[in-house]
Amino acid sequence: MAPPKPTAEHTVDRTPEYEKFIEDLRAFHEKRGTNFDPEPKMGTMTVDLLQLFNHIVEHGGYDKVSDEKLMWRKMCENLGLMRHNAPADAYTLKQIFYKQLAAYEIKTIHKKEPPPPEILEFTTAKGGSLLTRTLENFQAKGKADKDESGDDGTPSRERRPEETPNSSGRASRGLREAPAPRIIFHPDTNSSRQTRHASGPQSTPSSSHTSQGHPQPGHPHSHGNTPVPVHSSPHPHPGRGGASHGFNPPGLDLANPFVSTYQPTPHQPMQLRIVDTPTSNPELFARKQRLLRQSVAAPISGTSALLRAAIPPGNLDGPNIYERCLLALRSSVRAEQAFGLNHLVKISYERGDKYKFSQFSGLAEGLTEFALGVGSLFYHVDWTVSNDPDLDEGAIGELDGINGTSDILERIAQLKPRNVQDSIQSAEFADHITLITEAVLTIRNMVMLMENAYFMAEYPTLKDLLCILLNLPDLDIVVELKHFALDIAEQITPYLVLDTDDALYKTLLAQLKSNDRGTILTSLRAIGRIAMNHQTETNKLSGVPPAVLQNIMDWLLLNDDELMDACLDFLYQYTAVVPNLDALLKNTNVEHLVMHLVRLLSHGAKRVQKEIVVSEARVVYETPSEQVVPIPKDLLERLLAMEEPERCYAWLRCFFEEDPESNITQIAIWNAYNQAFFEPLKKKGRAMINAAEFIRNISTVYQSAGAQIVRDQGPTGEVQKFIIRGIRPRPNPTTPDGKEYFRCLWTRAVQPQQQHPGLAKCGAWYISAETMWQHIMADHLAETPGEDGKFANREGEFRCCWDTCTKYREPTKLHLMQFTMHIRTHLKAAEEALRSNAATQAQLNGDAHASSSGAKRQKHKIIKPAKTITLTYEETASARDERNPNTPPQAAGIPLSSVLILRNIARNVVKTESEEALLKQQRAEDMGDDEKVGAGWNERLFRPVMLRLWEIFIENRLLAPYITSLFQLLEASRRKERETEMFWLR
Repeated sequence: MAPPKPTAEHTVDRTPEYEKFIEDLRAFHEKRGTNFDPEPKMGTMTVDLLQLFNHIVEHGGYDKVSDEKLMWRKMCENLGLMRHNAPADAYTLKQIFYKQLAAYEIKTIHKKEPPPPEILEFTTAKGGSLLTRTLENFQAKGKADKDESGDDGTPSRERRPEETPNSSGRASRGLREAPAPRIIFHPDTNSSRQTRHASGPQSTPSSSHTSQGHPQPGHPHSHGNTPVPVHSSPHPHPGRGGASHGFNPPGLDLANPFVSTYQPTPHQPMQLRIVDTPTSNPELFARKQRLLRQSVAAPISGTSALLRAAIPPGNLDGPNIYERCLLALRSSVRAEQAFGLNHLVKISYERGDKYKFSQFSGLAEGLTEFALGVGSLFYHVDWTVSNDPDLDEGAIGELDGINGTSDILERIAQLKPRNVQDSIQSAEFADHITLITEAVLTIRNMVMLMENAYFMAEYPTLKDLLCILLNLPDLDIVVELKHFALDIAEQITPYLVLDTDDALYKTLLAQLKSNDRGTILTSLRAIGRIAMNHQTETNKLSGVPPAVLQNIMDWLLLNDDELMDACLDFLYQYTAVVPNLDALLKNTNVEHLVMHLVRLLSHGAKRVQKEIVVSEARVVYETPSEQVVPIPKDLLERLLAMEEPERCYAWLRCFFEEDPESNITQIAIWNAYNQAFFEPLKKKGRAMINAAEFIRNISTVYQSAGAQIVRDQGPTGEVQKFIIRGIRPRPNPTTPDGKEYFRCLWTRAVQPQQQHPGLAKCGAWYISAETMWQHIMADHLAETPGEDGKFANREGEFRCCWDTCTKYREPTKLHLMQFTMHIRTHLKAAEEALRSNAATQAQLNGDAHASSSGAKRQKHKIIKPAKTITLTYEETASARDERNPNTPPQAAGIPLSSVLILRNIARNVVKTESEEALLKQQRAEDMGDDEKVGAGWNERLFRPVMLRLWEIFIENRLLAPYITSLFQLLEASRRKERETEMFWLR
């Protein structure tokens, strides 16, 4: 059973089993003498040969898979290698197995000797039967197939007689025939009309040939150089030349001898000639104009005329600009060299991504040798390159071009300098130094490409050139040259192996004593790259002078981020080696270095405040009160006119509303009903509904309400509470038809500072602003209308006691009309607020009827804000992983480099000789004190800054993981010191 289709893309699983399989397969192909590709490609995907081999062998091997129709497509799908073109992918996979694994399968699986490579790997993957293929049957079959179809000898399926192609078309699944050659149309230049006898019996076979005796390519009966005779028989034999020679059976039209012997007139080819025009060939016309101007300016001498005549006619463009610049550089003509270097600078800058030393032989040597000419400008020496392998000791200016000059610094020290002034130079000197600068700039631009940098790192003379350039006199005219040399060194040092005595390494270290910031920066980066990309013992940055180490520590105090970053990179590489750290302890004050590094942990830090939500904000509803509002007088009269149980239903609708989350005790709701109707009904001699029936009627009015018993924890223990769940009292009562009352907020005649206003409110309920106004005029202002029902507009002192009103809090003299107009504003505002609230709530509930008649009021919401805590922390430089942008940011920049150096110091200081010397000294001093335990370098270096480290650990979440590992190293060191000291005490 075939395995299921993979859900993921095909990948190479580099397990130990895979590595062993590839090694065995490589050894097999080396013994067999065939090419082996361990990771063949299918488009952008790499094929796992082990997975492919196992999968094909599980399905019977190459021969069985090839015999089944479309089986290779299924293999592609199963292995996850199917892309877009199924036939092409299947053939590519088959070809890979055929070339790389077929012979190995025969040898290891079938335990047979595979066919020789001449009939297996060296041929295409057509056909099968590899297990039975031999040199004799394969060649014989291949020859027969080639004789029949003109193929390359690859075995092919024999064609059955019924598959022979004929005039009706190519047989299905047969080999394709060669199409008829395309013939370019040549117009007939003879007379447009021919006589009827032009192709009659007088025509001969030679009529189908040109005057040179060659057949016309467009003639239907021309084969090779042999003329084909014309059949005069009315029944000619059908042509057997393939699809381009169709067979037409004889018919009645061929009975006429004129028709059967017809020969068409041969085509007369038209000779075409390319005509040069100023548009198609502007260089030719420009050259002609230049020659005309030269002939007018000066007549051509005899020798020049002979040279002109010797040049063949045509368009001779000569070498391209790349070869032209290279030839100009290798020449000794100063003008040609200036031309070549000028264009090389432009090419190396504009085409630096494709301009490679490996493509132009001699370019690197030419640029380097020309740049060596700088020696003759400043010293009495001519630097030359010797490629003699037997050269032992040559002249002082003769450089070893094979192995490099090991004593180049000693030779430079012996040179006699010339008297060169910065401000005054000759024109020849200035031109020469400019050309040398252009040569070095070209090298600098080209080594920015990794392939060129690797190429130049293998050229020993370039190292000698860099040493010469960096040791030139301290003059302004060579500053640019030195910077270009440092840029070159920065690019090639990752590919160099430099030991402590190497001349280039010493030269780069000497640049760190400079006062030029650019020189120091580039030198630090170049030196740091030596140790960054190599793990050999010769790249451990040993032999750094103590003065250079002290300079690097001093530069950390400057407010220069780029310089600090370069210094920290150097120190990180330097402190990773134990002997280097030992030298640092002996020659510098490492305590100060640790303090500065701890200070740099907060470099560029910002104090950030962030609020963390402990609990989200939520909306809670106000707990409804069990107190039912008093019944208005007009509503009481309307309800008294009803009979039970309609009175009970109406009262519940007017004073309660549905709320699934609320409840009220049964005793509270019964007491409210009893207080509202007991006395009025008693006066009228009518009986009230009993409590049990009243409770049952509640669920009739509100379907979601119902009586329940809940258990509550009281002061004396658990108690039972009888409640009605699903309803709550309305804040404002309504009429039976849904109109909502609003309350009178007029306070009694008491001072607000003497008594709380809420206890002195009137509290009467009215359905409209007009009835409320009449209530205020009669009950609170004691105004009586006249016989005509109107109030007299008298003048007096009036005081507004409406809640929240501050306009007429004190008695004010004014007319009654003015005062009543002021009162109407309160009533109108209260009424509009009530109606607006009802309409809004109805719109939220989707109740169109309630929006017009007053909707159910939503219970009061109380928003409890979110509980948050505010954290204050430090935030330093950070960076995200470009390959996975979803990951959290990581520490970066100067703080990260500082903590990594601290970790190097804590890890390696316990392995140094200084650590042993310090512990030995402390044991000698404290020999008489058995309880005193000595402390090593870690204790001395990190104890003064431990509090600051803990503070950064708490506040800087990006550096916290690194400081944690630092603490672990310090703790391990302290534990080891304690164990060692206890051993000595015992």
